Amino acid sequence: MIAHLPCEKDMAGRHRNCRNWQQNRHIDLATDAFIWGRPNRREFRRLSGAGESRWQAVRGCTPGSVEEFTSGKNEGFRTATEMGRTGMDRRTVLRHAGAWALAGGVLSLAARLDWARAEVTEEAQANAPDFTADTVKRIAADLAARPFSKPEAELPEPFNKLSAEQYRDIRFRPEQAIWRDQHLDYEIQLFPLGYLYDVPVDIWLVEEGVPRKLKADGTLFTIGPQIPNAPQEAPFGFSGFRVHGPINRADVMDEYVVFQGATYFRAVGRDQRYGLSARGLAINTAKPPGEEFPIFRSFWIEKPAPGAPEIVVHALLDSPSTTGAYRFVIRPGPFTVMDIDATLYPRNEMPHVGLAPLTSMFLHGAAHRRVRNDYRSAVHDSEGLAILNGNGERIWRPLTNPKLLQVSAFVDKNPKGFGLVQRDRSFESYEDLDAHYERRPTAWVEPKGDWGEGYVELIEIPTDEEIHDNIVAYWKPAKGIAPGKPHEFSYRLHWGDSIPVAWAGARVRKTRRGSVGRKGEVVLFVLDFDGPALKEPELPVAQVSASAGTISNVVVRRHLEIEGIRCSFELDPGSADLIELRVVLKRSERVISESWLYRWTS
Repeated sequence: MIAHLPCEKDMAGRHRNCRNWQQNRHIDLATDAFIWGRPNRREFRRLSGAGESRWQAVRGCTPGSVEEFTSGKNEGFRTATEMGRTGMDRRTVLRHAGAWALAGGVLSLAARLDWARAEVTEEAQANAPDFTADTVKRIAADLAARPFSKPEAELPEPFNKLSAEQYRDIRFRPEQAIWRDQHLDYEIQLFPLGYLYDVPVDIWLVEEGVPRKLKADGTLFTIGPQIPNAPQEAPFGFSGFRVHGPINRADVMDEYVVFQGATYFRAVGRDQRYGLSARGLAINTAKPPGEEFPIFRSFWIEKPAPGAPEIVVHALLDSPSTTGAYRFVIRPGPFTVMDIDATLYPRNEMPHVGLAPLTSMFLHGAAHRRVRNDYRSAVHDSEGLAILNGNGERIWRPLTNPKLLQVSAFVDKNPKGFGLVQRDRSFESYEDLDAHYERRPTAWVEPKGDWGEGYVELIEIPTDEEIHDNIVAYWKPAKGIAPGKPHEFSYRLHWGDSIPVAWAGARVRKTRRGSVGRKGEVVLFVLDFDGPALKEPELPVAQVSASAGTISNVVVRRHLEIEGIRCSFELDPGSADLIELRVVLKRSERVISESWLYRWTS
C-alpha cells in the first residue's frame, strides 16, 4: 500500500526540511504533505565522529514550504572528577564519589523528573540503594504513572544557537575518556549539548552496584575558534556517548558504538564505517497525525571487568505514549552483537508501534536510479530488506527511492529475523572515496521468543539527496500495545558484513532494471543469483508472477563470472500504476532460492 501523511515535528518541537508531495489517490489515508530530513551526512560525521545523522519527521508546515528549525535552549551540568581514596572501604568510597547516587529509594526519585540534577547531602549519598537489574524497570514503571515531561536545559550564549560547524568545534578531550589507563578494553567519550542535540541526557557509571552520575565539567571539552568569545570551560551537559575499544587493532581504541539523539544508536563491526542506525522504539511512523519520537533520557553504564568480552548499558526511555527500560549487552568483533531486553510501560494505547526499528538511506542503485546526474552508479547505506519469516521462507526486497511515499507490509507470525542489508561490497559499485558505501554495515534483528502475529513494515520515503535517511523497517505487532501492563520483548541485533544466518540455497546478488523499446513502455528486469544451490549442472526454472501487467521473455542462463545464474524477464505494465512482482528459482518443483519481491510504480 501507499501512504501519504502530514508533516510532523520532532520531539524537540522543531520543523525539519518540510516539502510538499502530491497526494497519492490510490490509498485514502491522508491528504497533507511530509518528508523526513537530517543534517548533511558528511558534516555530521565530522562533528560527532559517529557517522551519519538521524532522520526526523516534521509537521505544521504549509504545503510547499521549507521551514527552518530554531535551536532549543539547553541546560548544562558538570561531570564528576576522579574520586580519591579516604581510608573507607571501596563501596563506601564509591558511594561518596561522583555527582550523586540514588537517594531515598528509586521510586521516589523517579517521581521527581529533576532528580538527576538535584543536590543531595552526603548522608543521602551514603544511604543510596544499589543499582540492580530491576532498577531501571522500577524507575520506568513509576514514571509511566505521571504525564510526560520533556527534559529541558538552558545553555548560555553563544552555546544555545550553534551552527553545525560550531558544534563540531567542541571536541571531547581523549585523555579524559572514562576508564582510560585502567587496562580495560573499553573507553567512554561524551557528546556535549548543542546544535540539534538540545535534550539533556543523564549518564551514570555503575561500579560494584553503586551508581555515580557524571556532572558537567568544562575541562572535558576543547572549544575551537569557530565559537568566538566563548569561555574555554563551559559547563556543558551531555547529549550522548560513544564506546571505544580495540575492535580493529589491538593497540588502537577505535569507536564502534554511539548513542545520541532521541533513541537512536548505531554500531559497526570490524573494519566498517557507520551507516544505518537503530532506534529503541518507533511510534506512529508514517501515520497521521505524525510520528512520535521517544527519547533515552538516562543511561547507566556498567564498568566491565578486565578482560570482559562485553559491556552492559541500561537506558530509560520516555515519551508521551510510554516509558521503557532497556538493557544492552554489547560484544564488539567482526560482528558487533547487541542483546537487547526491553520492557515498555504504556501510558496510552499504541496501535501503531514498531519494535526493533532500523533506519537507513537509499538514494539510487542498479534497480532504481532516480538521480540522473550522479557519477556514482549506486548511493545507499542499505540496498535491500531481508526477512526470514516464521515459515522459514527467505525474502529479499530491493529498496527503492519512490516518487511517492511507499508503505509495505510483510505479514508473518513469530518471525525468525529481518534486517536492512548492504550486500554489494565492491568499491567499483559506488566509486566514493569519502563515503565508502561498500563498508557500511548490515543490521540484522533476531527476535528472541515468540513475537506473535504482525508484520515487518517497510517505509520508503522520496528523497533527492543522500543527506536524508529515507528508509525505515520494524516489526509491528498486529494488535498494537495497550496500557495497563508491561510489554516485554527481547532480540539480538547483529552489525556486520552480512546476514548471520547460514543459507545453502541461492540468494539475489544484484537486481538491475532497464527498458525495452523505443519509448521504454516495457520494463526489463535482470536478476543475478549465486549460492551453493546453483553448483549443480541442471539449470533451475524461474517462476515469475505479477499482480498486474504482462510478463514475457523469461530467460535463465549461466553466469560464469559469479558462478551463478542470471534470470531476466520483461514486464508490460499496461495501464497499471503499481505492480507487485515475485520471482523464485525452482528445481524439481522445490524452491531453492530467496523469494525476490519488488514493487514497480509508474
